[in-house]
Amino acid sequence: MNIVVVGAQWGDEGKGKVIDVLTDEADILVRYQGGHNAGHTVIVDGQEFIFHLIPSGLLHPGKVGLIGNGVVIDPEALLDEMGRLAARHVDLERAVKISDQAHVIFPYHKRLDLLEEGRRAGRIGTTGRGIGPCYVDKVARCGIRVADLCNPHVFADKLRQNVEEKNRLFAALYQEPPIAYDTLHERYSGYARRLAPHVVNGSRFLQEALRQHKRLLFEGAQGTLLDIDHGTYPYVTSSNATAGGACTGAGVPPTVINRVLGVVKAYTTRVGEGPLPTEFPPGLMDRVRTKGKEFGATTGRPRRCGWFDAVVARHAVWLNGCQSVAVTKLDVLDDMETIQICVGYQHSGRAIAEFPSDIELFAHCEPVYESLPGWQTETGEAASFADLPVQAQQYLRRLEQLLGVPICLISTGSRREQAFKTRHW
Repeated sequence: MNIVVVGAQWGDEGKGKVIDVLTDEADILVRYQGGHNAGHTVIVDGQEFIFHLIPSGLLHPGKVGLIGNGVVIDPEALLDEMGRLAARHVDLERAVKISDQAHVIFPYHKRLDLLEEGRRAGRIGTTGRGIGPCYVDKVARCGIRVADLCNPHVFADKLRQNVEEKNRLFAALYQEPPIAYDTLHERYSGYARRLAPHVVNGSRFLQEALRQHKRLLFEGAQGTLLDIDHGTYPYVTSSNATAGGACTGAGVPPTVINRVLGVVKAYTTRVGEGPLPTEFPPGLMDRVRTKGKEFGATTGRPRRCGWFDAVVARHAVWLNGCQSVAVTKLDVLDDMETIQICVGYQHSGRAIAEFPSDIELFAHCEPVYESLPGWQTETGEAASFADLPVQAQQYLRRLEQLLGVPICLISTGSRREQAFKTRHW
């Protein structure tokens, strides 16, 4: 079975842990979009591992991970991540494959990212890591792919053209000093030599794997509401974080995907700017943020937190074609007396039941809440749905009703063993 794991909120849903749990049922793990602006955290035997570009299931021995063509790669960040994992005895020499059609991030992308964010009237909340500008070059057909990086003649020519163009832009628009071609060429040529043993034709690699009846697990970064086409635009990422992105971002046809699993937190979070209708007041925000350790794995930025938004999650379930969902961080709600679920919105006295595309309207929507009793009991040791307190079971069943799909996996803590599959698996 080939499965896509996708975030069904604004990212940070705990996909890394879900992927780690599911990896036993896969042979090849495929990261299909985004860059090192994403972070997946996995805790095994008390040790925390943070993945940015490398598929997070590779803590399981014998698995192979492909960084797909839909990912934008900062070679320095990737080599640093590989080095840190190798220092902790994670064997990646044969496990990591890189699509030769993935695009490469350069220092001029990072500089442009920060300069553009600084001059915007309304901030988007970019991480400043060059992700957006690299995708811009990809769409403008002047980007440099891994295949180009590994071809000395092509790389020299393309890099020179890009550096000249970007330097004109830096001088004319930003009054910034130029990028030095020679230094950049030497450094990235070194990266190319180090990465070359891992480079493959990604689509052909997966096609051969499927011929051998290998099982694929596709790993998305960010979440549905940050998708460039379907998210809360313009407060979005620069790639397709939805399940459809798995096909274009990995080079496989839709017919090979058997199942889409959405991941949601038991509450809602988002990083950066943009509307969050169910956002907590300051006191409750600090309480949940502290207990849930809601700080970005990549940037350390504090996440904004709010009650579960069923309108957003239902929209994501439909858009991705999720047959089921995993619920993470249920334990963060353990001490709540009352728990609220957003079941709809109101705007200017009018009821809004569906997720709106109009960002201004969305920003002024007021949540309509349904209240449920909390369970005020620790859930971290639960090994099955039946082990959960009755009120927690009621909460989860209500989420199933609102989302229209069953919950197949529940996580009640950060450790690998604090997760269990349900009756719906």
